[in-house]
Amino acid sequence: MSEPTEASEPSETGGAAATAARGAQLLGGEDFSFAAAIGGPRGFVESILPGLVFVVAYITVGGFQVPVIASVVVVVAMVAARLIQRTPVTQALSGVLGVALGAVWAWRSGDAGEYFLPGLWINAAYLAAVLITMIVGWPVVGIAVGLLRGLGTSWRKDRALRRRMQLATAVLAATFLLRLVVQVPLYMSDNVAALGTAKLAMGVPLFALSLWVMWLLVGSVGRPQAARDQPQQT
Repeated sequence: MSEPTEASEPSETGGAAATAARGAQLLGGEDFSFAAAIGGPRGFVESILPGLVFVVAYITVGGFQVPVIASVVVVVAMVAARLIQRTPVTQALSGVLGVALGAVWAWRSGDAGEYFLPGLWINAAYLAAVLITMIVGWPVVGIAVGLLRGLGTSWRKDRALRRRMQLATAVLAATFLLRLVVQVPLYMSDNVAALGTAKLAMGVPLFALSLWVMWLLVGSVGRPQAARDQPQQT
């Protein structure tokens, strides 16, 4: 089984690099670990805590100043904790950009709902980029699996494999689309509490589920038959 790694996901704006690296590693592996997909216990906490604190502060206090300040303080505290413990700060820092962008946006507008706007734009950009790779016939999942498993571009010569790579990439696109379909109406209706809750639920948990489905579709590509016959680890 893959060992859990501490890496924070997604905040869409901040954890992109960590998310892509972790997802690619799991897609290229021989088995799948949900613990690794969520970034390990500490990575999971670090990825959701700023958003959770923002939502709780908004519900209990209201306004935009206290929720924004609280989320920023949490991120700073997480980074400081890793510095004190002399553990890699990359995991905590990966969410700093997302929180910073949201905080600046909300502070400038004086609207707590604007905290979530950068994430919506980033999801839209990701969706567009993934769809382009599918349209041009180079689905991003196929490229990643080909590189990680030493297949190069040989998978493109097999029609069945191309379809599997397209389907797996479509799952990734659907993840970004679903976030937008659910969260944009909440943003437009200024339902900040529901938007924050939806963002949390559709961050790490949805990412891990989507990654598992993608792995089921492409996990056996390029592996020996004996490895394919082994029980799948989750």
